[in-house]
Amino acid sequence: MSKKLGFGSLCVHEMEDQTTTKPHQLPIYATSSFEFENIDQGIDIFSGKAKGHVYGRYANPTIDAVAKKLAMLETYGSDMEARAIMTSSGMSAISTVLLALLNKGDKVLSQGNLYGGTTELLLKILQPKGIETILTNLQYLDNVETHLKENPDIKVLYFETPANPTLACIDIEALAKLSEKYDCLTVVDNTFPTSYLQKPLLLGCDFVIHSTTKYLNGHGNSIAGVIIGKDSEKMEGKVWQAMKLLGTNCSPFEAWLTNNGLKTLELRMNRHCANAMAIAEYLHPHPRVEVVNYPGLETHPDHHIAKKQMSDFGGMLSFELKGGMQAGIDFMNKIKLCVLAPTLGDVDTLILHPASSSHVNIAKEIRERNGITDGLIRLSVGIENVADLINDLEQAMG
Repeated sequence: MSKKLGFGSLCVHEMEDQTTTKPHQLPIYATSSFEFENIDQGIDIFSGKAKGHVYGRYANPTIDAVAKKLAMLETYGSDMEARAIMTSSGMSAISTVLLALLNKGDKVLSQGNLYGGTTELLLKILQPKGIETILTNLQYLDNVETHLKENPDIKVLYFETPANPTLACIDIEALAKLSEKYDCLTVVDNTFPTSYLQKPLLLGCDFVIHSTTKYLNGHGNSIAGVIIGKDSEKMEGKVWQAMKLLGTNCSPFEAWLTNNGLKTLELRMNRHCANAMAIAEYLHPHPRVEVVNYPGLETHPDHHIAKKQMSDFGGMLSFELKGGMQAGIDFMNKIKLCVLAPTLGDVDTLILHPASSSHVNIAKEIRERNGITDGLIRLSVGIENVADLINDLEQAMG
C-alpha cells in the first residue's frame, strides 16, 4: 500500500495479507463481502461462469470448510459424495430445506412424536401457507404406503429417529425404499445419533439435517444447523437459493466453534453412549419409574431397529415417573448435578420436562398419543463420571 495515502485513508484500507505459512487452525473469515481482482472476474462469478466468494450470506471460506467436513462425516465409509450447507440453527435448516422442496398444494408426511419446534413449524407456519402435513405412525409401513399411494401430493417424508423425546425408532431403509417407489423425497433429522452412530444417506435417504448446536458442537457455545444432501444439483440449486434468499446462512464464528467441537466428536459420543446405557440400566428396575425409553435396552420396543441401523445407541434417553405432572415437577426441583436446560448434546448432563417446556405448545392429546406424558423426563446424558449422575438421580427420586 502506498505510503503517500492520507492518514485517514491509511486507517480505512486493508493491508496486504501477511500470511507466510499455513495456519494450524481454520481461520475465521469475518468479512461481509469479498473483493474482485477486476470487473471481468466479478462478471464471471455473478454469471456462474466461475466460482468465487461474493457476499457472506451466499458463502464464506470458514463455513465452506466446516460444511465440507460435515458432508464427509455423513458419508464416511462409502464412495458417496454429498454436499452440505450450514445454516443459522437447526430450525433454520429444517425450514430452509422444506421451503426449498415444497410448493403450495404439496403435502408432508411425518410422525406425531417429532421435536416440538418441528411440529409447530409444520402445523403453524407451513400448513396455513397451503403446505399440508399428515401425521401418522411411520413405524407401520403398510400405513405409510397407503398414505403415499392415496396422496400423490406428498412430496416429502420427514422424520427423526430416534425421536425426540420418546426415543422411538423408525426403519430408515424401509422408509427410503417406499419413498423412492412413490417419487417422494426423504428428509431425516439425524441430530440425536449424529453421523458417528447413524448415516441415513447411506440407507437411501435424500437429505439429512442436524442441529449442529447439539452433539456435533457438544459444548453449548454455538447455535447452527446443517443440511446435507446427496443430490448436488438440488443442493446447489433449490436448497442453496432458499438459504441465500431466506437469509438463513450460518455465521463464520458459529461454524468455527462447530469445527472445534467436531474434533472430539468420536471421543465424546463413546462416553455419552456408555453413560446413557448405565443410567438406563439403573432406571429400568426403579420403583418410581414407569418406563425407560432407551433403544439400547433389549426391552425397548424398537431395540431391533436401532441395532440394525445404529452403531451404538446414543446419549439420549427419557423415562416416565409414576405420579404424572406433579411427580415430574417435584423431581426437576430436586435435581442438583444435572442441569435444567432446554437443549441437549452438551458435555454436561442436561435434563428437561417436555410437558412443561419443549412440548408445552403441542396439544395434550397429540403429546400423550405419542408417549410424551406429563411425567416424562428427558435426559441428555453427559460425559461426567456416571456414578455421580446416578447419585443425583437417586436423591431426586426421594
